[in-house]
Amino acid sequence: MRPPRNAPTAEEQVRPEFEETTVEINRITRVVKGGRRMRFRALVVVGNRDGKVGVGVAKASEVQLAVQKASAAAKRKLVTVDLTAARSIAHEVQATYGSSTVLLKPAGIGTSLIAGGSARSVLSLVGVENVLSKSLGSNNKMNVVMATLAALAQLRTK
Repeated sequence: MRPPRNAPTAEEQVRPEFEETTVEINRITRVVKGGRRMRFRALVVVGNRDGKVGVGVAKASEVQLAVQKASAAAKRKLVTVDLTAARSIAHEVQATYGSSTVLLKPAGIGTSLIAGGSARSVLSLVGVENVLSKSLGSNNKMNVVMATLAALAQLRTK
């Protein structure tokens, strides 16, 4: 029997809707009467490389559970970004989160993605291929990721 016309192909079934990257996993400790309680905090970025990206932060007693919770939180808080034909951003933008400031500038075709570690993960998962970025102030990974997301949320098209 033949599958229906609108049924997804084998490749489409395997490929997930969103890709995810774990940017940071921290061990956090709470001191209680009986000693120390260890937990883990995960910072996860999800995106479809076509204009949608989200960031999630979650804590759990195990690393894998923290990553799953952060991934689910990121999928609930997606930001849509309009990209240009050159797979770049429409205009220059700057955003601050905490003491971290991120500056994003559009770039021509062939420039590629010039960004630091945690800002690069957000920009690559949103689908930006040609952009110049500079991280100013604190280089705290969580603040840089959030500042990059805030900068992308500020973008407007003509």
